[in-house]
Amino acid sequence: MIKEIIIDAKGKKMGRVASAAALALRGKTSADFLPNRISFPRVYIKNIDNLDLSQEKLKKTFFIKYSGYPGGQKIKSAHGVFEKDKNELLKKAILGMLRRNKLRSKMIKNLILYHGEQK
Repeated sequence: MIKEIIIDAKGKKMGRVASAAALALRGKTSADFLPNRISFPRVYIKNIDNLDLSQEKLKKTFFIKYSGYPGGQKIKSAHGVFEKDKNELLKKAILGMLRRNKLRSKMIKNLILYHGEQK
């Protein structure tokens, strides 16, 4: 049985929604949580368009990626990522809150983002 968790992002800050989603993806919201057992609930986040984002914080936040080669550093602002794809910004915030292990990519696959009231 797959457990489904629905988070409404309407009027909430992005960090609050991301931390709630990260906890739910890990399985910590269930009463039978054990760290050595895998339980991947499906997490639905709806109303992403109505997320409360401050424009100042979007301009001050940067994502840095470095390939290891000279001149291989790429810097993107959160504002640029947000204009291109709203889902990507929230997904990056949630990925930053998940543990960096083999299960991380499997956990993020159970995250489903909606722009409106679909679910």
